[in-house]
Order: sequence, then structure tokens, then C-alpha cells
Amino acid sequence: MEQYPSALLEKAVGEFSKLPGIGRKTALRLVLYLLRQPVASSEQFASAIEHVRKDIKYCRVCHNISDTDVCPICSDPRRDRTTVCVVENVQDVMAVENTQAYHGLYHVLGGIISPMDGIGPGDLQIDSLVDRVAKGGINEVVLALSSTMEGDTTNFYISRRLKPYGVKVSVISRGISVGNELEYTDEVTLGRSIVNRTPIE
Repeated sequence: MEQYPSALLEKAVGEFSKLPGIGRKTALRLVLYLLRQPVASSEQFASAIEHVRKDIKYCRVCHNISDTDVCPICSDPRRDRTTVCVVENVQDVMAVENTQAYHGLYHVLGGIISPMDGIGPGDLQIDSLVDRVAKGGINEVVLALSSTMEGDTTNFYISRRLKPYGVKVSVISRGISVGNELEYTDEVTLGRSIVNRTPIE
């Protein structure tokens, strides 16, 4: 166990090391870096974290992260409102947006169906997706989920839930390797996968 010259330093390192991918050595490096910065810089850093936790909202339409009740994408009149791209998480919205190959709206599920992890359809934003489609005006739902067994299970479940509404349901093409997470796919491959999406039979 490392010995720290300060209990405050040890506590800060402990908090930083709770972040994903940050071990105690990296956490110590980050804390020591902050200590070398002007107090005002550290205060700005702390303030940004506090505001992101307290003030960020989730869009009431698509569940993407937003500063307002309706996110900039949902409120943008230039977007194609007849197409909705269904993704697992906020990072996937950012990944698809970076391709510049898609100009419709989004729907963030907040995960995928994974019985092994105790995640069922009721734990995700699937009912709100069905409600959006049921209201009319949506012609196509593009399922852009990870190419994993859980992703395929979720695709299948959603396509069955949407079948009564006669909307076109498609999946992104398999230019993405099986088992890959969407957010780690390069932009060109992801863009082609969206453009070359295929209908679910």
C-alpha cells in the first residue's frame, strides 16, 4: 500500500482512481498536476464537474444528454424528422454524428437487452421509442446497435415491437466487425454502415 504524505492527497487520489481506466498511479499523477496549477484553474475544473453533474439534462424526446429539455438535434428544423436512429448510449450519438452520413433524429436506449447482466426491455427506453413511432410521422427506424449477441437480441425485440405500426425497420450493415462496440468503430466504416443499412425482414 502506497504511503501518502497527506490524507487530503490520498482522498483525492482515491476519488480519481474510481474513474474508468484510471489506476492509482495515474490518479496520483493527475492530482499532483492539479496541485501545480493556479488555484483558479482547479476551481474551474471542480466547477465544471459540479455543473455537469447537477445541470445536464436528458432530452425528453430522444434521451440524449442536453443543456435544455429538448436537445439541439431534436429541435433542429433541418433534421429529417421521418427517420430515427436507435443507439445504445450517448457516445454512439456522437460517433454517428461524427460520420456526417446521417441527418435524421436519434433515440438513446440507455443500454441493450442483456439477461446475464439483469437488463431487460423494461430497463431501457424502448416503450418511449414505440410511443414516438405510434404518434406517426416516422417512416424508418434505423437500429445502430453493437454487433454482439445482446445487440442482435435488442434489434429483434425492437423490430417485433414496431411491426404493428408498419414502419420500415433497418439495421446498419455489417461493415462493423462482429462483437465491436459502435463508439470504437472508425468514422468511415460507421458512415458506410449507416448509408448501406438493410431492412429487417
